[in-house]
Amino acid sequence: MEGNMDHATALGQLQLGAADILPEGGLVSLLQRAENEKRSLRIKLGMDPTAPDLHLGHTVLLHKARQFQDLGHELLFVIGDFTARIGDPTGKNSTRPPLSAEDVQANAQTYREQIFKVLDPERTQVVFNSQWLDRFSPSEMIHLAAQSTVARMLERDDFSKRYAAGQAIAIHEFLYPLLQGYDSVALKADVELGGTDQRFNLLVGRELQKNWGQPQQLVFTMPILEGLDGIQKMSKSLGNYIALQDPPEQIFGKVMSISDTLMWRYYTLLSRLPAAEQQRRQRECESGTRNPRDCKLALAQELVARFHGADAGQLAYDGFLAQFQRHERPDNLPLQEIAMDQPYSIARLLQNLGWVRSSSEGMRKVREGAVRLQDARVEDPGLALAPGEEYLVQYGKKHFARVILR
Repeated sequence: MEGNMDHATALGQLQLGAADILPEGGLVSLLQRAENEKRSLRIKLGMDPTAPDLHLGHTVLLHKARQFQDLGHELLFVIGDFTARIGDPTGKNSTRPPLSAEDVQANAQTYREQIFKVLDPERTQVVFNSQWLDRFSPSEMIHLAAQSTVARMLERDDFSKRYAAGQAIAIHEFLYPLLQGYDSVALKADVELGGTDQRFNLLVGRELQKNWGQPQQLVFTMPILEGLDGIQKMSKSLGNYIALQDPPEQIFGKVMSISDTLMWRYYTLLSRLPAAEQQRRQRECESGTRNPRDCKLALAQELVARFHGADAGQLAYDGFLAQFQRHERPDNLPLQEIAMDQPYSIARLLQNLGWVRSSSEGMRKVREGAVRLQDARVEDPGLALAPGEEYLVQYGKKHFARVILR
């Protein structure tokens, strides 16, 4: 174990925020065994490149992986370029359409560019699961499929719900947990990290390792991060997300828009502060000896600094104070590009910027006279915005943005 962190502190930091660590007590014994053997653990984290960009919800797992790295362990980051062509139907009520090989490769490249905003490149090995799965012969695939049963697959929550509802389940979908599990066999993983929605797949990995005569990996799951609304999971499609590639000012402003209650959830799952310091800040806020706004400012600065550098974090902090405490329009507002997947209204733009929680709230704020466009008050809550146009948007006295719709 590297650094001056004692065993109890290291264990507490790793356990912070975890949903499940299976088998129970396994983390303590695994860390002890690795120390006795003077070796680093092989930590597996896989992501299918199903979209081109990552958001803070993805970084919950990256952050936990970094904690393992900071203790001297090796991360095996698996880009699921093979499994992405199948698509894990987790949380879906229908078969997911397959991605093209071109889309998968393009998305995979952006993943490689973004993950090192969190991970330590010196302790990260990036691998593609096509390296071993593309070489599977038909007989090997049949052998893999024979390692489980239909009854076992129907124990998975989304499969069982679809089966009970009479919704179609394609045969290839049953292969997905087995292929993800075989990744653990191929890599001889000691620990696999995943979201709570991946629990079934991670346990399949343990079963396959046992069948292949390997020590079984520790299953380590993390909660799904709520989006800016504090209700639904962070998702680009819901517009409640903070992307790693968002401009610093936008990340800062979106973090400042979350509720004081949700802030502590973000601290637990995203901050690199020691657990004891996080708990101290929360106690001080709850006792009234510290303003929650100051803790939120610190969290926003920390996250901007992580993704854009310390200087950007300080500039975003200073700019926010100038803009929101002294009600000044900041100089040189960055131009934000927003993709249009459907006609855009002023209310939806407010939601996308993280200033309101829903389009209906945005419409209400327009009716209240709280929104200005090109320095003119907006009166029509259904005002449509045109692609290719640049807009100066103001919400209340504190929120300003320059945007262009593409």
